[in-house]
Amino acid sequence: MGIYEGIAISIYFLVMMGIGYYSYRKSTADVHEFLLGGRQMGPVVTALSAGASDMSGWLLMGLPGAMFALGLSQIWLAVGLITGAYLNYLIVAPRLRIYTEKTDNAITIPDYLEKRFRNNIGTLRWLSASVILVFFTIYTSAGMVSGGKLFESAFDLPYIYGVLVTALVVVAYTFLGGFMAVSLTDFVQGTIMVIALLLIPSIVLFDLGGVEKTFDTIRGIDPSYLNLFEGTTTIGILSLLAWGLGYCGQPHIVVRFMAISDVTKLKIARRVGVSWMTFATIGAMFIGLVGIAYMQRHNTSIDDPETIFIYFSKVLFHPLISGFLLSAILAAIMSTISSQLLVSSSSLTEDLYKNLIRKNATPKELLLVSRLSVLVVAVLALLLSLNPKDTILDLVSHAWAGFGSAFGPVILLSLLWKRTTANGAVAGMLAGGITVLLWIGLDHPFQEVYAMIPGFSIALLAIYIVSMQGKEPSKEVQAEFESVAAEWEEKKRL
Repeated sequence: MGIYEGIAISIYFLVMMGIGYYSYRKSTADVHEFLLGGRQMGPVVTALSAGASDMSGWLLMGLPGAMFALGLSQIWLAVGLITGAYLNYLIVAPRLRIYTEKTDNAITIPDYLEKRFRNNIGTLRWLSASVILVFFTIYTSAGMVSGGKLFESAFDLPYIYGVLVTALVVVAYTFLGGFMAVSLTDFVQGTIMVIALLLIPSIVLFDLGGVEKTFDTIRGIDPSYLNLFEGTTTIGILSLLAWGLGYCGQPHIVVRFMAISDVTKLKIARRVGVSWMTFATIGAMFIGLVGIAYMQRHNTSIDDPETIFIYFSKVLFHPLISGFLLSAILAAIMSTISSQLLVSSSSLTEDLYKNLIRKNATPKELLLVSRLSVLVVAVLALLLSLNPKDTILDLVSHAWAGFGSAFGPVILLSLLWKRTTANGAVAGMLAGGITVLLWIGLDHPFQEVYAMIPGFSIALLAIYIVSMQGKEPSKEVQAEFESVAAEWEEKKRL
């Protein structure tokens, strides 16, 4: 690592740690503030926090790498994600914000589901907490793999050093500052990410002589790179679009909606969040696309397509600027890891420890357990990341499908269909999660179909069938559902 790059990375680390210390002093008086920031987040912080925690290292490594290797046919992934994010803000966010406050101020997804369905025996809480811990450990390990690859490729340091540095810094500020630290660092990280994603393709296009010459060069290499449908199939396109279904089931994203200070501010958050996401994904795709022309023009190559962003950062800019751009990858990685660690911590603390081991635990005890839970999940993810067998995008896709299928249909129908029952929710969660695990783990002739499609569909069907076969929810539950719908209709007019 050069001295200038080292300075830039060190400044970034110091800023993150400073935010963690500030949040520690300001917002960790109790477990409610540690895990949800006291529901006092503003719309811009909410939007950039949701976006940054969503995108992770795959935005700067996985997506550019896919575009660099396969061309414009990968654009359908971005279309699916942007559409899914918009609908998530429009449909899920406001209803969930209102519902979680009405259900005795629920602060985790398992807590919300148990209270929403009056599942007093705890089945929904245990099941959903278990799903969170399993898939978030996989998801968090993907972020640590990204950190390891970054340090290995950019700084010629051993992979394990990158994993350890990434884990130590992100665990430190999450451990100290909780939800506020995660949200404020996400805001900073989201800003860094979008600047980097717009700056690099702009510089490369200028170097290549503009958009038209760049596209001419790509056509000369292989016209299929610019064909939206080349090298893919209808099922392949549907599989990429299906990523958008997963948004309503991602705990680290939807928890942002629960923390915003006022449901009416979600409109601002939606505009900021979707705009940020659009610019970021377009920039990421262009980095991969212009990389095809750049390699041809300069007669060079890279071994790993997922390092194209790192390559450009090092060859196009002064080392100090390069360090800033490489910080964008760290920002993407850390924003997601910290969010995942916090949600996992909330499940271990609120849904398992408090309900299974110490029902009368004091607020200080729960706060300590929350911090220790961050360490436990981080260590497990670290162990998984030591010998990665899949690409970053593959690791993320598995966890995304798992959450999207296990939680997405349950959360969606809990907000939109008052006939949904607790048994239906349990059936849907089991059906979605198990389908994804089997789809990924078994050999079958339908590997091209993204696991989200069968997982989400089977979960929806299971919820509907089991709910219709059982007794209707109580009048109290139905009245609560209707009051949420009425309150949202009233808020929309404000």
